[in-house]
Amino acid sequence: MCGIIGYIGTENAVPIILDGLKRLEYRGYDSSGIAVMNRNGFEVAKQKGRLSSLENLIRQKPITGYMGIGHTRWATHGEPSDINSHPHLGNQNKIAIVHNGIIENYKQIKERLEQKGINFVSQTDSEVIAQLAEYYHTGDIIETIIKTANALEGSYALGIMCLDEPDKLVAIKKDNPLIVGVSEHGNFIASDVPAVLAHTNRVYYLDDKEIAVLSKDKVEFY
Repeated sequence: MCGIIGYIGTENAVPIILDGLKRLEYRGYDSSGIAVMNRNGFEVAKQKGRLSSLENLIRQKPITGYMGIGHTRWATHGEPSDINSHPHLGNQNKIAIVHNGIIENYKQIKERLEQKGINFVSQTDSEVIAQLAEYYHTGDIIETIIKTANALEGSYALGIMCLDEPDKLVAIKKDNPLIVGVSEHGNFIASDVPAVLAHTNRVYYLDDKEIAVLSKDKVEFY
């Protein structure tokens, strides 16, 4: 079990995500991480250990952005480590994901992608999602997510950012919980309601294979 949170809005995403991760730490505490998108692309901070270790890292090397995703991990595939921590990025650093769940066919997908010259850096099943999404991506993030989801066997709750569409935070789930929260200063995804209660009590529960596309002032469902 892992915890995920994402935010897009008018405020710095980092303290919002860190606070949400504190409220999700019961879902996993062997490592944690944050990725934000800004004018430099993705900035990522990941750290093995309790969430306090990630907070210390970010104090030493601050990151900032108005959209971000965060994750607190309970390891299933791959030992607890900085590299195996989420978020995971594709080879081209175009797509970043956080994942709660287990991808049952990850070895087959990984072998197929490696044969195409794609290099993996972690031992996780989750990195397969980021690499596969980048492989499929031709410009439309919704189309990419549909293709990726249809190729996955297992369970997942996903938060996705794509550099080609910097005004969208995308989420999809199957057999794992994921909620969408709506507030006046931005919108959220999270594994559980307590992660967003400091900001809103307006939440939607995603159905399996339902896609939520969040921008700073609206949410669309597909």
